[in-house]
Formats: sequence, structure tokens, C-alpha cells
Amino acid sequence: MTKAIMLQGTGSDVGKTVLVAGLCRLAANHGLAVRPFKPQNMSNNAAVADDGGEIGRAQWLQSLAARVPSSVHMNPVLLKPQTEYGSQIIVQGKVWGQAKGRDYQKLKPTLLDYVMQSFSEISVGADLVIVEGAGSPAEINLRAGDIANMGFATRAGVPVVMVGDIDRGGVIASLVGTHTILSDDDRAMISGYIINKFRGDVSLFDAGIDAVRRFTGWPCFGVVPWLKHAWRLPAEDSVALESLARGSAAALKIAVPVFPRIANFDDLDPLAAEPDVELVFVRAGERLPSDARLVILPGSKSTIADLADMRVQGWDADLLAHVKRGGRVIGICGGYQMLGRKVHDPLGIEGDPAEVTGLGLLDVETEMAPEKTVRNSVAVAAEDGAPLTGYQIHLGITVGEDCGRPFAIVDGEPDGAVSADGRIAGTYLHGLFASDIYRSGLLWSFGLSGETNDYRAGVEKALDDVAAELEACLDRRWLDELFG
Repeated sequence: MTKAIMLQGTGSDVGKTVLVAGLCRLAANHGLAVRPFKPQNMSNNAAVADDGGEIGRAQWLQSLAARVPSSVHMNPVLLKPQTEYGSQIIVQGKVWGQAKGRDYQKLKPTLLDYVMQSFSEISVGADLVIVEGAGSPAEINLRAGDIANMGFATRAGVPVVMVGDIDRGGVIASLVGTHTILSDDDRAMISGYIINKFRGDVSLFDAGIDAVRRFTGWPCFGVVPWLKHAWRLPAEDSVALESLARGSAAALKIAVPVFPRIANFDDLDPLAAEPDVELVFVRAGERLPSDARLVILPGSKSTIADLADMRVQGWDADLLAHVKRGGRVIGICGGYQMLGRKVHDPLGIEGDPAEVTGLGLLDVETEMAPEKTVRNSVAVAAEDGAPLTGYQIHLGITVGEDCGRPFAIVDGEPDGAVSADGRIAGTYLHGLFASDIYRSGLLWSFGLSGETNDYRAGVEKALDDVAAELEACLDRRWLDELFG
């Protein structure tokens, strides 16, 4: 049978995604056929898998770490929040339905069958499957019908390694507390734990290891320091935006409003990695900086709701002032739809049927439609033929006068729109900034040298560096057993 291990956290955002990615790359570097797997993910950062369909961007990154094509079976259930109470449900890459939180709990037993089917698919031909949990098994109020943590682990018979985030404080209590409140059957699945995000002298936690063993009996599989290369990897979801520091002052300031339902914000990572770029994520209660030369409207899971919030924040007025000053704007997917004159949703795809006025910076209109475009794409920039690669995940059809000046030619068809003066542009193509040639041309158009980093090579190097850091700090006997 294929060997498997599952990393679960004492809470959300303890670093499981990066640990799984690092372990996948480490296993691959040791010659193993390794696969990532996450039964259930909740994120509006989605990718198009190589076999078609949507998965979490985190699992796409982990497949890159494992050096294998991505598959919808790596993340069989993806929840994409649309409102504070409800989410779109993606099952094995395709839209399966929508549900509010309480209703979703009733669907979990049915979804577990899909999860187990996908786990079997992923295990074929693999030496090792590294599974990532979601949230924490300590949320025992959600244990009935669970598919994300212990519900999966017990059904699949996969041993669990708990991950505790020491940077938050209280890591001993979180580990011991998790041990205390789990049922006997769930507790029996745990083989040990990892301390993550440690700063300073690791030996200072020796007494902590003794205390955890005394209360739980669990062995420690390693104390992982704050991984100094992890920041170069794409973040999993919008929780990470809360901790992103403002970029240091640089030649080109780019402002990005952070919508409540922001999607696929890792589109901006290649720009953030450029030393000549200061990327400013503008949060609620802040204004778009008046000295920004470019504003990028990112993707959104709910265009109409986020457009309304943009007006509440006053960002619409800020954006119009930016344009009057001669600034430029690029809208991606939902951000592109906002730039038009109208957004129509006659069928209530995003909520109640509605017709709303857009920002009016592009002479286009969008009508939401039930058919969802999900595909990886090959493209060129319409202006100069610069090669682009990326993906599309969107609902809606956009038409209008400015579409006669497309932003790009995507899969042989015109995509997006550009204003007559060339300063406002919109596209449905995610990932365009990862094109080194296009990014170089964009920087050059702002008077910069145009010399850019090799972004994809930088991500690959970061994965190797994280893997090396983990190999140096994790228990050697545990790694040998895992990779043996």
C-alpha cells in the first residue's frame, strides 16, 4: 500500500501548507514519487489543474513541489466563499452547488465518498502521499461528518502529525488541549507533532518538549525555525494579506485594493518580487495612495458585492482621481468587470438578481452567466506580442466598444479591453504577471530598466531552499521512516 502521512494543525494558519510543500519537494529530491492531497480546502485562491477543473492554489504549488502534474483529485472539495455565510462548492474540479454553513454540514457524508475516491486516485503509482488538514481537529463541534481532519484520517487509516505554531504563543497549551479534548479513536491516530515558526535558540524549547511528552506521550518530530525562504512562495489565501508588510519605497508604486472577497491575489506575487516595485495592499479604512502610478483591481469571487464595498471605502473616487492625474489601471477578472459601465446578473448568479453601475472606465458591459470558464491558457499581449501564460476562472461575458482593442489574444481569441488612450486595461487572464517578458515590458513602460527576475525559477529555488531547511531541523529517524 502507498504510504501516507497527514499534517493537521492546532489551529488555522499554523503553516501546514508550506510544510507540506517543503516535505513534497524533500521527498521528490530523495527520489520518491510523492503526491500532495487536501480533502477539503476553503479559499478563493484557485488554480486550474493540469487535468482540468479547479483546485486550491496551495495544492497547485504542492504539486509543483512534488514535480508532478496537478490534478483535481489533489483537492477534491474546494469551498469558495461568496458571502459571510455561504460558499460555492467545487467537487473534483467542477461546480457542485452552493450552500450556507449549516447546510454544508449536512452534505459532508456525501462529500466524503468523493474524497475517498480521489485519495485512491492520487495514491495510484505513488510512494508517498502527504495530506494537509484544514483548520484544526480541536474544533470538535464540527467533528460529526468531518471530511477535513480526523474524519478523513480515521476513514483512510492515515497517521497524523500535529503542527503547532509557537509564534502565536501558547503552543504547549494548544497541543495538550488538543490531546485532551479529542476522542480516544481520534487521539490514537496521532503519531507525534512538529513545532513550527520558532525564533531564536531552539534549545530553549527543550523543557517544552518534555512537558508536551509528559502530558500527551507524543514524540516531537522537530522544531522548525521561521523558514526564511517561505516568503518567496505564493500565499495560500487572503488570511496572509493581513500580515503582508507594505513594500519598501521603490521607483514604481503599485496600489491594490483588498476586496472582502479578493480572489487569486497571488497574481501580484511576481510584481512584489521585483526590487524596483513597491506593492501597496490597501485595506479597509485606508485610501488609495495618491502617488501610486498604477492601480491593479484584482480578482473577486463576488464582483457586485465587492464593487459595492469599493464605493463604501471611497476607492471609486480615489480611482477616478488617480486616472485624472494620468495614472494607469489594470483590472483582472472581477476587477476587469468592475471597470465597465454595467454589470448585469439577471439570474442571480452572485446573489439576488441585480443590475449595477460599474466604474465606467472602460466602455464594456458584463452579464453574469451560469457557464463557468475554467482552463489553462496560452496567450500573447495584443499590443506587442509578448508571450503570456496563465489561466481563466470566471463567470460572465463582457462585450463593448473597448473590446475592439483587446488586451491579449488568449487561446486564439481576443480577450479583455483597452481604453482609447491606452491607460485603462482589463483581462480575464490570471497569472499574466508571471510572464517575465510581459512584466519586463510593463516596468519599462513606466521608465524602469525592464530587467526582471526569472519568477518561476525563483519559486523553484525557494521550494528547494525550504526543503533543505526542513531536512536540517526535522528528526532524522522520522524522515528516514517516512521516506523509507
